[in-house]
Amino acid sequence: MNKYFFAITFFLILLMGIQRVDINAQIPDYEKYGKIATTVINEEFPDKTVRNYKYMGRKQIDDRQVLDSFQYKVRVKRKPVIITVQVAHDVKSDRLLSLSVTEQPQQ
Repeated sequence: MNKYFFAITFFLILLMGIQRVDINAQIPDYEKYGKIATTVINEEFPDKTVRNYKYMGRKQIDDRQVLDSFQYKVRVKRKPVIITVQVAHDVKSDRLLSLSVTEQPQQ
């Protein structure tokens, strides 16, 4: 009986270890910059807490630099506005290079 208990315990521990590896592998590399962009939007629009954003994609600037774009929908004076945050960063050193925020009225 002890043999079976240890075998099942070992098998469960092995499965938990594999599951953790999969979870860590699925974290998107733009998540850090999405959090930075969300912080900027929360500072700009403090009455509305923004938790979700839409990742618009990545453009390659050169061999080291990329531009990630994030889109937010907020209300300004009861009118919907689309806010786009673009974050340029160095993929090799993982450094933020620039951040720009643009507003567009929603049609």
